[in-house]
Amino acid sequence: MIKFDKSRNRGLLYFILITVTIVWTAPLIWSFIASTRPLNEALGRGDVFFGTRLSIDSFRKALSLAPFGRYFINTFILVIMVFAVQLVTVLLAAFAFARYSFKGKNLLFMFILLQMMIPTAALLVPNFSTIRALNIYDTILAIGIPYFGSAFGVFLLRQMFLSIPEALISAGIIDGCSWWQLLIHIYIPQSVSTITAFGISSVSWHWNEFLWPLIITRSDKARPLTAGLVRFTQMGEIGAQWALLSAATVLVVLPLLAAFLIFQKNFMQGFLHSGIK
Repeated sequence: MIKFDKSRNRGLLYFILITVTIVWTAPLIWSFIASTRPLNEALGRGDVFFGTRLSIDSFRKALSLAPFGRYFINTFILVIMVFAVQLVTVLLAAFAFARYSFKGKNLLFMFILLQMMIPTAALLVPNFSTIRALNIYDTILAIGIPYFGSAFGVFLLRQMFLSIPEALISAGIIDGCSWWQLLIHIYIPQSVSTITAFGISSVSWHWNEFLWPLIITRSDKARPLTAGLVRFTQMGEIGAQWALLSAATVLVVLPLLAAFLIFQKNFMQGFLHSGIK
């Protein structure tokens, strides 16, 4: 009989996890390091990490060259607006699919899930045509409209709603709760962790969205942070200034990274409780 050394297996698992973590975080770590280089020190072969000294000049120049205040406001408005609308549409759709039986229910749910399989790039042209027809080009609303529904959110909340004990729902019905009272007083309180997880996913996705905001905006009045970073790739006669670009990237990433670290427990619990293993 072959005996397995549990401590050795655990050590191997930790080694693999640490290795994957280092590889995954390497670009972020490099951005932090490169952002501390003096602006007058170019990156060269074999010299891509720390400079001769630590400097925050890149951060000062980045803040002076771009209206980061406007970018942050636009981004906050965008992610809050999208999540607020998604919360309504997703909760109602998930409640309908979890609570009621109607003709074509499974087929309709399948079509909603198909949305997750369509590449975002395939929808750029029809979405752009719709925005132009609505005459809302170069606005924050134009960036958010295509995301007002979420197939992933419907799936996630439906899974959570299906796990709520039927006895609890029956008790609410006996007490005379209408459908919206069931949703507000039973379904939503039981799904706070899942809603939090979906909220973090939604905010993270739209905070980092780049291609669609870049296409649908032409001025700083509506551009979010990611689209605003483009100006840092177009500076200098020989290409991007990497210390400056890294500093701007760090400014964009830090708020989202801090939010994830604060809510990571709720994020993991939300997915576990929703039935996704």
